Amino acid sequence: MTKNRLSVEIYGQHYQIVGKVSPSYMREVANHVDEKMREIANVNPRLDTTRIAVLSAVNIADEYLRLKQEYDEILHLVEDETP
Repeated sequence: MTKNRLSVEIYGQHYQIVGKVSPSYMREVANHVDEKMREIANVNPRLDTTRIAVLSAVNIADEYLRLKQEYDEILHLVEDETP
């Protein structure tokens, strides 16, 4: 699989990202990070960029872990239903 390169802007900074996924998916990920950072900055306007980035990472990790837990619970239910 070939690597795709994409120029994105996250919270006012330009980044070149490289991945084996589609450019549209990479853009979706970058947009999610940008939105999360802007959401946190709007609530906490005095935070510097580093703190905004860390809080964004914590929030995104929390979202991921909650979804993973839900997925695991659903998978467990499905496995219990299987004869």
